[in-house]
Amino acid sequence: MAAEAAVPDVEKKVVLTALIFCAACLALIGWAAVKLGVTVPGCVTDVKPFTEGSVTQTAPGRYEAHVVAKNWTFLPTKITVPKGSVVDFYITSKDVVHGFDIDGTNVNLMAIPGAVTYAQARFDTPGRHSVLCHEYCGNGHHDMLGRIEVTP
Repeated sequence: MAAEAAVPDVEKKVVLTALIFCAACLALIGWAAVKLGVTVPGCVTDVKPFTEGSVTQTAPGRYEAHVVAKNWTFLPTKITVPKGSVVDFYITSKDVVHGFDIDGTNVNLMAIPGAVTYAQARFDTPGRHSVLCHEYCGNGHHDMLGRIEVTP
């Protein structure tokens, strides 16, 4: 019977320890917000590269593609790069969750509203790569296609 009476005391200590730990975590978060100026990040998709989509050359053989997924299309719908190029993809969505899958590469991303996802791919062979949305995004999902043209 003595062991049964000790169980509630142990449970009380565990619950009290957990509450103290939670309070300490909240106090640290509050301290970081006030003393260190730590804030929750804003929506980066409201800045220019993520409102319309673009492809820019950042160095010889190096490109940056800012892709916006929205209402059953990718912007830009076609990306053209020369053979041997390395492309940094930054993907976001304007409306719902979309997928971004480049055929023949290891790039398979989620396009999430308010967030930016990243992948890098190297295109060594000339040709055409299809870009597909792999997340059901509504009635026009089957028409949501893009392409990447790799020129010789």
